[in-house]
Amino acid sequence: MQTMPAHAAHHDDREIESLEEFDATVSARGTLAGYRVQAVDLTDRTRELLTHDTAGAVFLGCAMREDAAAKVRGDGALVFPPVPGLPFDPYRGLVYSPDELFASLADGYEATPDALAYAWFQRTKADRDIHASMLRSIHDDSVSDALDELLSGARVVGVMGGHAMARGTEEYAGAARLGRELARAGFTIATGGGPGAMEAANLGAYAAPFDDTMLTESLELLGKAPRFTPSITQWAAAAFEIRTRWPQGGRSVGIPTWFYGHEPPNAFASHIAKYFANATREDGLLARSNAGVVFLPGAAGTVQEIFDNATPNYYESRGEPTPMVLVNRVHWTERLPAWPLLRSLAGGRSMEARIALVERIEEAPEALKRLGG
Repeated sequence: MQTMPAHAAHHDDREIESLEEFDATVSARGTLAGYRVQAVDLTDRTRELLTHDTAGAVFLGCAMREDAAAKVRGDGALVFPPVPGLPFDPYRGLVYSPDELFASLADGYEATPDALAYAWFQRTKADRDIHASMLRSIHDDSVSDALDELLSGARVVGVMGGHAMARGTEEYAGAARLGRELARAGFTIATGGGPGAMEAANLGAYAAPFDDTMLTESLELLGKAPRFTPSITQWAAAAFEIRTRWPQGGRSVGIPTWFYGHEPPNAFASHIAKYFANATREDGLLARSNAGVVFLPGAAGTVQEIFDNATPNYYESRGEPTPMVLVNRVHWTERLPAWPLLRSLAGGRSMEARIALVERIEEAPEALKRLGG
């Protein structure tokens, strides 16, 4: 089974991201000097803040009583207070979960934190307010930090492909089987976190601990709400029905963006690193796919990802080139002939031995293992 390292064990030991970590640090170290405390509600920890040294500490979005805040500022700590009225926490210490982004789905998708964050983004991106753009940047940076902690030590395979791939199709079922096989081989699946091919691969990873019946029945159930239009609510509800029926599925990562607000995140990724800035998201997704990337048929977005991935492999700017497997010969040689260009680029360079074009989705895991050496 795929292993995704436990979160707390791997993050910077000066970071405190929960009340449990706060209490453990105070009792073990007797000081908070130099610590980074992220999005922890400290209103009931006034005594600890008043009686312990907080010199050089940074409190990011931590609620605290006025006397405590005055005292830690007096110690020389930096206090970034929580920002009221936001539908998201810019200082969050962890990536999102599907339950968190889709909370209140019963009242319709429009009521969910995911939809509210997108509405806020739409309202603020046009008015050029430095405060709003700064909050987006802080949020995205916090998410990247949390994602690095989450994936520390994991062998990550990216699965890229279009959002247009409908549930209930043979292509969707194939992408789900691909995700399942890679997860069972010990890889952590990372996708763009949206619908279509991305959802199918995350579903496959979710299905990894279960038998074939579970995946067959899930694909059938999902087929009843094939696309996220006209109703995101029905589309998401179908996924949560499967999560309820088969709880405790396998873990994987989705990395979506509010930049494409018409495209909701899928509920099968156990961990969702959602960004406001699409460029940060694209680069982060590919940079973290350290065990290679599989490219299923897609349109402009997938073509962009192929060459976003090819560039560091060409220049070896991230070290050794990582495997790239393109699936579907006709698609990548005739419809959108990215493969001939990729092959020409790779010619005579070390990345040449790390690229492959396969006909069928079933051949991708074998190609990945072969190219990975």
